[in-house]
Amino acid sequence: MSLTANWSYPTAIRFGAGRIKELAEACAAAGMKKPLLVTDKGLASLPITSNTLDIMEAAGLGRGMFCDVDPNPTEINLTAGVAAFNAGGHDGVVAFGGGSGLDLGKLVAFQAGQTRPVWDFEDIGDWWTRADADAIYPNIAVPTTAGTGSEVGRASVITNSQTHVKKIIFHPKILPSIVICDPELTVGMPQMITVGTGIDAFIHSLEAFCSPHYHPMSQGIALEGMRLVKENLPKVFADPNDIEARGHMMSAAAMGAVAFQKGLGGIHALAHPIGAVYNTHHGMTNAVIMPAVLKFNRAAIEDRIEMLASYLGISGGFDGFYDFVMKMRADMGVPETLSALGVGTDKIDVLAAEAIKDPSAGGNPVELTLEAAKALLVEVIGEPVSA
Repeated sequence: MSLTANWSYPTAIRFGAGRIKELAEACAAAGMKKPLLVTDKGLASLPITSNTLDIMEAAGLGRGMFCDVDPNPTEINLTAGVAAFNAGGHDGVVAFGGGSGLDLGKLVAFQAGQTRPVWDFEDIGDWWTRADADAIYPNIAVPTTAGTGSEVGRASVITNSQTHVKKIIFHPKILPSIVICDPELTVGMPQMITVGTGIDAFIHSLEAFCSPHYHPMSQGIALEGMRLVKENLPKVFADPNDIEARGHMMSAAAMGAVAFQKGLGGIHALAHPIGAVYNTHHGMTNAVIMPAVLKFNRAAIEDRIEMLASYLGISGGFDGFYDFVMKMRADMGVPETLSALGVGTDKIDVLAAEAIKDPSAGGNPVELTLEAAKALLVEVIGEPVSA
């Protein structure tokens, strides 16, 4: 792959195939001499992870690793990660993996020096100012999926294990000091993870683009992010070894997360409580929910979607775009309803109540009322799958 670049927006990004080899140099630049690599259980035993630990060890950085990270990380994972960080005398974190590994790794670096519980720093008002900024350790993010964009985010999502509610923890210094975007690391992803994370990147840009908030920079980034997914996710689906297409998908993932500074919407507001309660894959959950929320928002976004469809080379305005979304999902094996992911209809009232309180709900172009959330959940969960 010939695409290689160094970017400093919104943080320093080393983009290109094979650039994981620069990890030791990046650690030195971030002031780390003994980093802790934080990743998830599934990645811990894979060659890309052992190779990364080898790079650290060869540079005299040790090979400290913490991998007790659930698909939807909880404060239990965080407490264990902070304990491992402090017991090992680490001075920074290499957050390695998909959204779960990146989010928890960033939080370990953030929380290790704090004296207050993590819930005190939820993304509400100016709660982030409660943190001791001088006690926040640096982190470097190394994504191994192309979807969440957590590598360029100033926040992490964590699930409360007692209430099964996802919370967003924000602080400007949660933003990674350096990001290494190496598309070669994404080659071994299972196909359904490639699809779920890829469509998640598309939805980040889509919801940001449709959000009524004012942020023209994010609006422009969202447009190009969606174009990159439209053109490259089918290529990666057809050929997992297409490094150039995987590189474009990594760019699209980062762009989606930058774009959603403008806001998200009903897709994420519904997906967050579902993931917290049923432990479903976040991106795949979003992919199932997307068409129903598009229809729900149609009156408020039709003109904007016509503009988007034109940019993407899709004819037929809103209807053409909707048909494109349905075909993209079908072509890549996305289930039609959430019942296929194990989501039941027994907790709709609880899910709806959490959805309308979710921070993402405020960015939806049409008010997400309790009754609307319930109706959307009934539609997207569908009938239980018979045994």
